[in-house]
Amino acid sequence: MMMISGLFGLVMIASAGCQKDPLKNLTPAESRIYITNHDSTADFSGFATFSIADSAGIIEDNQGSGKELSSYDAAVIATVTKAMQDRGFQLVDRGDNPDLGITVSRIYNNYTGVVSYPDYWGGYGGFYDPFYWGYGGYDYYDPTYYGAGYYDVYQVTQGALEVDILNLKDAKETNTIKPLWSGMARGTGVFNEANVTNQVSAFFDQSPYLEATR
Repeated sequence: MMMISGLFGLVMIASAGCQKDPLKNLTPAESRIYITNHDSTADFSGFATFSIADSAGIIEDNQGSGKELSSYDAAVIATVTKAMQDRGFQLVDRGDNPDLGITVSRIYNNYTGVVSYPDYWGGYGGFYDPFYWGYGGYDYYDPTYYGAGYYDVYQVTQGALEVDILNLKDAKETNTIKPLWSGMARGTGVFNEANVTNQVSAFFDQSPYLEATR
């Protein structure tokens, strides 16, 4: 199941009326798009603890190029951590067998092309490999919730913030680390530290199901 907010809603308004195109007068905040996806079969109340990566993955042209911890990255990590705690999840060290693992990525695309999201996940697994979470030799599971036919066309250089939640609780039984939830933000100012709180809030506002048993 995928939820999208931001520019798409304004496009619908523009196409429905005869007035001047409102897209020409967008503020930077209005131009940002927020997309969340999740495994609709997942029951998040069955997970109690989480750990979050201590730095952000940098992905350029669908290739992992390292990890960084800028002040922006630290703000995203701290804000996501608080949001998860507010939803009833307990933060633990990644060495303490957390139920959920959370990764943060900054994505840069520098060419024109078409990207299939299932293919994107294949490249992503090569960056934050399972060794980070203590599961050497395991694979990431290609999520089915993206579905066939979901593509993005890139015509200019773009940047995006992505936050992913992974199922570590069942990894030993399945020998895979299965993604459960993903949030992506694009648009003007997406890497501005002042916008972090609003961006993370948008992700969680779209995801009321993301809550632990209290």
